Amino acid sequence: MAARDERSTQRGLLSIGQVLAKLSPDFPDLSPSKLRFLEEQGLVSPSRTESGYRKFSPSDIERLRLILVMQRDQYLPLRVIKDHLEASSTGDVSRLPSASGLSTASALSAPQRFTRAELAKAAGASSNLVQDAVSAGFLPAADSFGQESVDVLSALVELQRSGIEPRHLSTLRTAAEREFSLIERALTAVQKKNDVATRARAHNRANELSTHMDVVRAFLLRAVISKNLS
Repeated sequence: MAARDERSTQRGLLSIGQVLAKLSPDFPDLSPSKLRFLEEQGLVSPSRTESGYRKFSPSDIERLRLILVMQRDQYLPLRVIKDHLEASSTGDVSRLPSASGLSTASALSAPQRFTRAELAKAAGASSNLVQDAVSAGFLPAADSFGQESVDVLSALVELQRSGIEPRHLSTLRTAAEREFSLIERALTAVQKKNDVATRARAHNRANELSTHMDVVRAFLLRAVISKNLS
């Protein structure tokens, strides 16, 4: 009888493996360790069977998707995401920092994926430009692409109109690698322990630092433009 009651209670709930199967197509970096880390940080609270196995409800899945979208698309640290979710649960929905109008409803919807042909159409690009962007490392060598790839390809289309091809932008990749070296050096103290929690904190901090670097880089480029074209 107890076993039947537990099966009834757990009906509709998903195991960690089923959660990964459901979310991994949109979040390839998701792993059992990351799910456990998010639980340890108080961001999600799956139920447990009598045997101690985690079980995730549909609302847990929606919450996980929202957290992962905020991390991936808005580069928000977990503490900010947690604060926002807690405020939302009490009805105090404040605007997310640097969220560019992201709403809970839009974040919970499944991210759109594009084939190569759909990607080219969405960005107004030729198939040759798509291939050049992949070869130059500005797009992943994949069969399915997210919104970020559309944004990058759209930018490459505009640059191409002024005669700037992906192959001309190799200095940007070199600069990005140099910037990562600076970030990596700054994270030395954070990365002393090689465990899941430490790696997650380092990843979040690296994204925060990259956002600050974006601000400085944009200012420097505008300053150079002003100096040379004024």
